Amino acid sequence: MHAKLLLSAGQRSSALQTGLVVLCLRRHAAIQSSRCYATQNNLSSLPRAPRKQITVVNDDGVVEWKALSIKEKVARTTQQTLNLGVILTGLVMTGGCAYFLYKEVFSMDSKTVQFNRAVDRIRSDSRVKEALGSGHKIRAFGEPTWNRWARARPIASQAYKDPNGTEHFMMHFNAEGSSRRGVVNLHTFKGPGQSDWQYKYLTLDVKGQPRIYLESTDATPPKQHSSFNFLGMQWRK
Repeated sequence: MHAKLLLSAGQRSSALQTGLVVLCLRRHAAIQSSRCYATQNNLSSLPRAPRKQITVVNDDGVVEWKALSIKEKVARTTQQTLNLGVILTGLVMTGGCAYFLYKEVFSMDSKTVQFNRAVDRIRSDSRVKEALGSGHKIRAFGEPTWNRWARARPIASQAYKDPNGTEHFMMHFNAEGSSRRGVVNLHTFKGPGQSDWQYKYLTLDVKGQPRIYLESTDATPPKQHSSFNFLGMQWRK
C-alpha cells in the first residue's frame, strides 16, 4: 500500500511538471505573437520614404496611373506623346528613303535605269565597238569634272511632258573605249497609259566619224548638214 501511495505521488508530480511545461510553452507563444504584432504595428506606423516625383525625363512607367498626381499625369502624357512622335517621324523618314531609292534606282522611270539600258545597248553594238574599241573596255560616265571617280560625275538629263500628255526623257553622256571617246545622246518617250519607254533616238557621235544611229523612230536617219563660218557667223549648206 505504501508503494501504491508513492507511485500515485510520482504520477501527480509528473503530471504537474507536464502541465507547467505546457503552460510555459503557451505563454512563450503568446509573448512571441504579441511581439510580432507590436513589430508590425510599429513598422506600419513608421513614415514611408517619399516617392520621387515623376517627370518627363525620369518616368519609367512603374508607378500606376491612379497613384500619380495631376502634374505627374501631365508629365507621363507628354513623354508618351513625344515617344509616339519620334516613332512616327522614324517611320516617315524610312518610307521616304525607300520611295526615293525606288524612284531613283529601281523604277523604270528612273534616270539610272535609262542610263544602264542605253549603256548595255551601246556595248552590244558592233559599230560602236569598231568606232570606240573593244566592247568589254567601253565605259560610260557623265560630264567631266575635277573628280576622277567616274561614278561621281553628273549625267545631264531632262524630263518633261508635252501638251498631249506624252512624257519625254532626254540624256547625254560620254562613252570611251580602248581607242576613242564619243558622246551618246538619247531621247525616249512614253505615251499616256503606256508603261514602257520607247526610243525616239539613241546616237553616238565620235569625232571624225559619221553619227551612229543605234535607235531611231525615223525610217531613214536625218540628213547631216555641213556648216562653215563666214563673217563670224555659222552657215549650213
